[in-house]
Amino acid sequence: MMFLEARQVVKKYANHLALNEVNLQVPQNSIYGLLGPNGAGKTTLIRIINQITGPDSGEILFNGRPLRPDDVHRIGYLPEERGLYKKMKVGEQALYLARMKGMSRADALKKLKFWFEKFEIQPWWDKKVEELSKGMQQKIQFVVTVLHEPKLLIFDEPFSGFDPINANLLKKEILQLKENGSTILFSTHNMGSVEELCDHITLINQSKTILNGQIDEIRQSYKDNIIKLDYTGDDALLKDKLADNFNIRKIDQVNGHATAYIELLNEANVNQLVGKILNDVQIHGLQEVLPTMNDIFIKVVEQSNLTKSHK
Repeated sequence: MMFLEARQVVKKYANHLALNEVNLQVPQNSIYGLLGPNGAGKTTLIRIINQITGPDSGEILFNGRPLRPDDVHRIGYLPEERGLYKKMKVGEQALYLARMKGMSRADALKKLKFWFEKFEIQPWWDKKVEELSKGMQQKIQFVVTVLHEPKLLIFDEPFSGFDPINANLLKKEILQLKENGSTILFSTHNMGSVEELCDHITLINQSKTILNGQIDEIRQSYKDNIIKLDYTGDDALLKDKLADNFNIRKIDQVNGHATAYIELLNEANVNQLVGKILNDVQIHGLQEVLPTMNDIFIKVVEQSNLTKSHK
């Protein structure tokens, strides 16, 4: 059973089709990437899950049943556009938002103390939000999002405004939340973060689902049979030995060591590659090259756009 499902969700705004029969299947206790270019429909789907708006057709299932109004208390949502009150003091506002999520004052204060100490932000308690940097405000928003320990967390561009150190801190917290039993829906344009954090992804483009699955399986399915070979030896001899069934894409030379990127052709395999060169170059390392999620994102979106333009 999936923890969160979108089934054939359609949403229109006037003459704009925001979502066209979009499907989503988020396993429990996973980090799931919701990806797509700007305007693809991601935010619309997130708003539907949060019950800010409703679908025109299709349905959202939460923990195996149709989504209910009271499920809002089981969801934590960190929007891309932050929603803190600028003139309000940080501690007062955090406490107010916690109470809105159904927490008692005593429980909220106890958990706020824990998070403020964990992030070393106790001095911010009596500051106004407008006195904080964007990154500092982001930390506060993150805390109030996770404070009530929701079963489902939705993070929309959570690293916006963070320097690399604080972005890394937040990544560790997201992984810890998963360890503690949360299911996380994660939307970002940073494909490096997707590879670091996500178990599965769905990619939406122009309102439709164009790719979904496990990260590792997707990267395997888009590989080009390229082998990265680290070696020392004669480049011309290497090229001569690999003239048949292999295509050397490029060779990089650094301080007497070389790295070659070799495409396997005609069902050639790594054992055959090694056998060809073993007596002629010194092999220091050999590994399969998998495409990055950034490469796959660009390729799949461009193919989708090209297909649509030809219809």
